[in-house]
Amino acid sequence: MKISYHGHSIVKILTGGKTILIDPFITGNELTDLDAASEKPDYIILTHAHGDHVGDTVPLAKENGSLVIANADLATYLGWQGAQTHGMNIGGAYEFDFGKVKFTQAFHGSGYATDDKQIIYGGMPAGVLIMAEGKTIYHAGDTGLFSDMKLIAERHPIDLAFLPIGDNFTMGPEDAAIAAEFLQAKTVVPIHYNTFPPIKQDPEAFIGMLKRKNGKVLHPGESMEL
Repeated sequence: MKISYHGHSIVKILTGGKTILIDPFITGNELTDLDAASEKPDYIILTHAHGDHVGDTVPLAKENGSLVIANADLATYLGWQGAQTHGMNIGGAYEFDFGKVKFTQAFHGSGYATDDKQIIYGGMPAGVLIMAEGKTIYHAGDTGLFSDMKLIAERHPIDLAFLPIGDNFTMGPEDAAIAAEFLQAKTVVPIHYNTFPPIKQDPEAFIGMLKRKNGKVLHPGESMEL
C-alpha cells in the first residue's frame, strides 16, 4: 500500500489497484503538488463539509465516476450536484472493494459555504479509519483533542495516523502530541498546517514533541509504503 500527502489535509492511498483521495482541496491550495485535471480517483473520502476539504470533489467525481464517501447529509447534497455517493455516519462501517471504512467522531464544524453566500448544513464532522491489506490508517479530519481517541486505539490498533496540528481551527501541536499518545499509532504524520496564516506551524517541532519518537513529516508529494 502506498500513501502520499499532498498539502493541507489531502491524503492519497493506493491499495488493491484502487486510488483513494481524502479531502481533495486542490484548486486554490498553494501547498499542493496535485493538478485536479490529472487526478483519477476511484474513491473520494470526505471528513466534513468545509470547502478546504470538499475542494474539487464534485468535478473529480463527475469526470472520473468516483464514488464519494461522506457523512449522509453531505453525501445527499453532493449527490444533488451530480456526484455518485455513499453516505455513512459516525460509528458506522462499510466494506468496499478496497477494504473497510469506519467513521469516527471529530469535534469541529461542517457547514458548506455556497457561491451565493449561503451556509448549507453539512452533517457531523468525522475522522476516518481505513482498513486495507491488514493495515489501519486513521485520518482524524479537523478536530480538537478528545479522550475517546484512547477508545479508538483500543478497538482499532492504528498503523498510521494523520493528525491536524495547525491550531486556531483544530488541535495545535501540543494537543496533537497528546492525541498521538492516546492513539498509540506506529507512525504519526502532521496535516492541516501552513495553508493559511492562522495555521502556520513547524511540523518538525511537532515531531520533536512526540514521546514515542514515531513521527514523520511528509512534504507535499512525498509518500511512504505501509
